[in-house]
Amino acid sequence: MTCLSPAELEARLRLHCLPQLGPKRFRRLFSAFDSASAALSAPASAWRALGLPASSAAARRCDEVRERAAAALVWLEQPGQQLLMFDDDNYPALLAELDDAPPLLFVQGDAGLLERPQLALVGSRNASRPGLQTAEAFARSLASAGFVITSGLALGIDGAAHQGALQVGGRTVAVLGTGLCQIYPPRHKALALRIAAEGGALVSELPLDSAPQASNFPRRNRIISGLSLGVLVVEAGLASGSLITARLAAEQGREVWAIPGSIHHPGAKGCHQLIRDGAQLVERVDDLLQSLHNWQYQPPAAAVLPELPISESPLLALLHAAPQSSESLAAASGQSLSEVLAQLTELELSGAVQRQQTLWLACSR
Repeated sequence: MTCLSPAELEARLRLHCLPQLGPKRFRRLFSAFDSASAALSAPASAWRALGLPASSAAARRCDEVRERAAAALVWLEQPGQQLLMFDDDNYPALLAELDDAPPLLFVQGDAGLLERPQLALVGSRNASRPGLQTAEAFARSLASAGFVITSGLALGIDGAAHQGALQVGGRTVAVLGTGLCQIYPPRHKALALRIAAEGGALVSELPLDSAPQASNFPRRNRIISGLSLGVLVVEAGLASGSLITARLAAEQGREVWAIPGSIHHPGAKGCHQLIRDGAQLVERVDDLLQSLHNWQYQPPAAAVLPELPISESPLLALLHAAPQSSESLAAASGQSLSEVLAQLTELELSGAVQRQQTLWLACSR
């Protein structure tokens, strides 16, 4: 976090709690006054001259705003909890490109993940079982390939994406539409704690005590796409908020991918619409990786093994004997699941193996 005086930090937190003061208005204040402390001390007439609402100016000195800022300062004293600000050197570079980038980001967990290559996986809250399995499988493979998996902690596809990354010891970022002290949905409180405890991060631009509010979830989606190299929509209806995330990603110059489904399944219609609108159709991890022209595949350090010619891979030898699941390959080879998935991704990219549902098969040469 930028080295600020205690007074300036408290002033920024107070500004952040004011009603009707979004990212653009927050920056307008800074451009005019150079500091939060000066902005808080300025007369209401100066705020009106900047076109700022009277409600924001009137709330500056109320006790509730002071108390919320004080509570945030106490929260920041706890290990693993920090605040990233728009003028920090370590503010996520991709997110900083947005016109409406959050001026403040609360982070619980490893804030350094926000600068690592991220891929967003999103989709329906009411996903089908195959959709959930697909989200988990893609998240496992992409996390094993070194990507951070970013999503919104919602029920359905989001939760499956976070869980898939965790299953292989990967890293995942959950961007919340509530404050970090108001985890939503309640059913994912344990998942949120696990994400932070296992090397991931929880992120929110909202004041810590912000309760669920419908308008904040579409707003949260621009952060999911803004942090990521691209967005993969796994399963979504035509009214799904995931289509908002995909649209924002396209506007931000990010990649957009969609997985097709049955023409009879309502949860596939949103993905089909995205494909008609120009999203890239994805059936395999290979399809997605090939579209990231500037990304050089590199397995995570934990999965680096002595290099062998593809033909000498012990996993390939096992698959020539019989199709197997990732888990059975790990047991048979004596390797960890994350090591196996990283190697399978390499083998899949080389065309030596392919996946059919839950099984891996060796390809004929």
